[in-house]
Amino acid sequence: MGTAREPQPVKLVASLLTGDVDLLGRASSSLSASYGPIDYSTELLPFDHTDYYAPEFGPGLQRQVITFERLIPPGTLPAIKRQTNDLEGSFAEVDRRRINIDPGYLSLNKLVLATTKDHAHRLYLGHGIYGEVTLSYQRGHFRAWPWTYPDYGSDRYITLFEQIRARYKAQLRDLAGKPGI
Repeated sequence: MGTAREPQPVKLVASLLTGDVDLLGRASSSLSASYGPIDYSTELLPFDHTDYYAPEFGPGLQRQVITFERLIPPGTLPAIKRQTNDLEGSFAEVDRRRINIDPGYLSLNKLVLATTKDHAHRLYLGHGIYGEVTLSYQRGHFRAWPWTYPDYGSDRYITLFEQIRARYKAQLRDLAGKPGI
């Protein structure tokens, strides 16, 4: 029998998607006010792997992935997803979202994204939120699953998540070296 124990803290990741790039800065500032300083931000990434969001958001969508300096307990992801849903609503116009904010976390062996949608490969986390292991870290690289969104499974995204993992790994080393942690 195994012994239950608390997991290591994880790296909070947020993926922001919009056709209005001015919203990226406003949303990032709001997220930073809640979750602390941003320590990594990608360049604008064209959202061109699918047209899934085009009916809701229109053409020319851009994504930006950000991470936060402060590590979090993985069990806080459902509350964070509910907060980001509220933030999306605060930017909406006439009940139409203008930005999509997908929070998740990165650990040494996976990238987990939060969602409100159930599916066979998603686990219920509580408070109406499901978690999906979107990427797994195997043999020195992140790997996509059959259900991984096409952009997240692309070489470009794999590379950026490996860069984020290297930052996170360094943070864990720093934490391990501090007394009382």
